[in-house]
Amino acid sequence: MTPDLPQGAIGVETLHMTMRFGAFTALDDVSIRIAPGSFHALLGENGAGKSTLVKCMMGFYHATAGEMLVAGREARVPDPRAAHALGLGMVYQHFTLVPSLTAAENLVISRPDAPRVIDWRAERAALAAFMDRMPFRVPLDQPVRALAAGEKQKLEILKQLYLGRRFLILDEPTSVLTPDEADEVLGHVRALCEAGQITVLMITHKFREVTAFADEVSVLRRGRLVGGGRVADLSHSDMAAMMMGDAAIAEPAPRTGRAGAPVLALRAARARDRSGLKDIAIDALQVRAGEIVGIAGISGNGQMELMEILTGQRPLEAGEIEVKGAPYTASRAEARLRAVRYLPEEPLHNACAPRMSVAENIGFRSFDLNGSGTRFWLSGREMRARAADLVAAFKVKAASLDAPIAALSGGNVQRAVLARELTGDVDVLVISNPCFGLDVSAVSEIRARIMAARNAGAGVLLMSEDLDEILELSDRVLVMSEGRIVHETTAAASDPATLGQHMGGHA
Repeated sequence: MTPDLPQGAIGVETLHMTMRFGAFTALDDVSIRIAPGSFHALLGENGAGKSTLVKCMMGFYHATAGEMLVAGREARVPDPRAAHALGLGMVYQHFTLVPSLTAAENLVISRPDAPRVIDWRAERAALAAFMDRMPFRVPLDQPVRALAAGEKQKLEILKQLYLGRRFLILDEPTSVLTPDEADEVLGHVRALCEAGQITVLMITHKFREVTAFADEVSVLRRGRLVGGGRVADLSHSDMAAMMMGDAAIAEPAPRTGRAGAPVLALRAARARDRSGLKDIAIDALQVRAGEIVGIAGISGNGQMELMEILTGQRPLEAGEIEVKGAPYTASRAEARLRAVRYLPEEPLHNACAPRMSVAENIGFRSFDLNGSGTRFWLSGREMRARAADLVAAFKVKAASLDAPIAALSGGNVQRAVLARELTGDVDVLVISNPCFGLDVSAVSEIRARIMAARNAGAGVLLMSEDLDEILELSDRVLVMSEGRIVHETTAAASDPATLGQHMGGHA
């Protein structure tokens, strides 16, 4: 800890912060003041400049222009180590803990002065004294892999406090938590702010969390600071309007029609999980035409493996999958014949060839079709024309059809994959976390497309760690925990608290 800085929470201010990458300006003259002891939220669409701003503050990037004040003094932050010396720390969206080590071991090895030979009796006594001063606890002798997601997030925050950080940047800190865990963690963090121990800058897309926990909010759009103020003075509509400017947000599609015959079923399905140590066991799962079945669950409870089973990437050890009453093994020919489509999590890595063009990626499902038959030679002109139509229809923002799809923002990659998967007949649509990390505009557009597919008669299986998304879209809700379906209810009769208890394995 730097001795000449004041004790307790410290304030940080950026003055005219600008960051250019060649001809592209990612951050344009941004001045934000985060007062000592405040809980400050940072909102903005994907690509608005939020990550660029905090990376400049933490020394990952060197700002092209502008400066930063820490505790009222000009600060040079050439690298993250300098930021840490000033009391600045960051809790990332994905956990940075070592799963095989205990919580205590993770804390001790995070210190820059950790000894080569550790006196564990002394360290445990010091850790016990540290934990006594903290508003929440985690089991120090448990390996991190055995901790629940909420406990891991608490440990990430405790690590920053243990290292003496007094200004914390939280990047989407609740994305892997149940609603109850999110409220508990953010409630404790806010209490630390109110006690004057820390200052918090939280990047989030969730207006509810801003309203419930933040004192002030700043909104970025296209690299510029476009608004903000006291949270108590702003509605969700006010914040959305600042984020979006003149851009229209897609209206929720009305729910129409009734569920029909079953189109997707799993029976007594068994497979190994990613660790190879536990089973994925789905005794019965059914999706009917014209309905959305939502599977809620915390990350790591078998949803990824279920998606891999349904896409043919993970073999079944027992049981069966049926599509429209016939056995299904997820081959490309079967998927085409039965009109089964997929939108996996992180589609850039799981549903695209990143270095291939936007047009080529959109053409993956149809490149070898020629009317009712197949073709031997590719038709580049036809592929580009088809891609141009779909890019326009699905509002995909791309500099060029020939640009690599990896150059698109996350929301636009999602739109491009949806354009490919929702074109033509769709009887079954299997989706995983379609809006993870996306801004409000992309979220609204993608959810409207999913509901439109359901209204057109597709049976939709939606796996999501966002309970609000599950409740907004689903007709029926299932909860997955420890590789099993542990709860089922209709969306109309569902209770978020009960769902959260089942998600956390506490029901």
